[in-house]
Amino acid sequence: MDYSKEINSRIEALQNVRESKIEQMEQTAEILIKALKNGNKVLTAGNGGSAANAQHITGDVVGRYKIERKAFAGVTLTVDPSVMTATGNDYGYEEVFARQVEGVGNKGDVLIIMSSSAGSSNLLQALKKAKEKEIYTIAVLGNNGGVLKEWTDKCIDFSFKDSDLVEEIAMSIFHMVLTQVEESVVNNQ
Repeated sequence: MDYSKEINSRIEALQNVRESKIEQMEQTAEILIKALKNGNKVLTAGNGGSAANAQHITGDVVGRYKIERKAFAGVTLTVDPSVMTATGNDYGYEEVFARQVEGVGNKGDVLIIMSSSAGSSNLLQALKKAKEKEIYTIAVLGNNGGVLKEWTDKCIDFSFKDSDLVEEIAMSIFHMVLTQVEESVVNNQ
């Protein structure tokens, strides 16, 4: 194991964020700020490690990240095994998120997805359903955005598709974005 190499790959990924993704992060924060100020909610989804990141983001949205404040509305679409298995059984795994977006999503809400492959059919169907319902879509994607990029309103994508790097960078990005969101919403309440 070459720890120096692994650490350097993370440093390079974060340098890429600093050099070319800050404007996209600011725009992502503005989308979230607008939605939350209007009383809308944040929906999150992902597969595998990105599902865990989706839960983490929702925890920061509903609970708090750094600033003591009232709760914001947020729902993670990966956490209800009964919904996931019933939907998967009845409609197929590609529909497990789209059905939830259809059921709990409203115009003006925000759907955040994360994917290292940027090709997950269940996330694609969720994005398509979000578009139908006029739900803003935000993504952090590996693999240059893959097929999912064209279906998002705001996409922060990377050329690499290493799951570990995409997942780690996605959380770094959302922690910084949530700092801006909290500061803006709390200071302007």
